[in-house]
Amino acid sequence: MKLRFLVDSGAVYSVVPKSALTELGIKPHSKQQFTLANGDTIERELGDALFEYGGRRGASPVIFGEPGDSHLLGMVTLEALGLMLDPLRRELRPLPMTLAMAKMRLQYMPKWLRKRKRKLAAKRRHRRRMLRKLGR
Repeated sequence: MKLRFLVDSGAVYSVVPKSALTELGIKPHSKQQFTLANGDTIERELGDALFEYGGRRGASPVIFGEPGDSHLLGMVTLEALGLMLDPLRRELRPLPMTLAMAKMRLQYMPKWLRKRKRKLAAKRRHRRRMLRKLGR
C-alpha cells in the first residue's frame, strides 16, 4: 500500500490512518497520550509497522490516526529507515549509521550538519552572555 506523508521534525512517531493500518492487518498494542503543537492533549492507539521508502526498510512504532489527523512521518520512522531530514534544504538524506557512539562527533557529521550545530552553539553562547548581563 502506498501512502503520502508529511515529514515532521517535531513528530516522534508516525501517524497513519487507522483504516490503512487495519487493512494491512496491523493491530494496536497500547494507548498513549500525545501533546499537539498547540498544547492540546489527545489519546491515540499505538502499534508497530514496517515502512519502505526508496529501497530502504525499517520497523517503527505507529500512531493509529483518527479522521482529521495529518499523515505524518516521524523521526523514529526516519531513523529506522536510515534517513534524516535536512531542515535547510528540506530533503531526506542518508543517516550516518554508527554503533555504540553516545555522542556523534563533528568530524563524522555531514558538512551541512556541522555548520548548523556550530551556528546553534554560537547562538546559545550569545544568549547565555546576554542573560548574564541582564542578571547583573
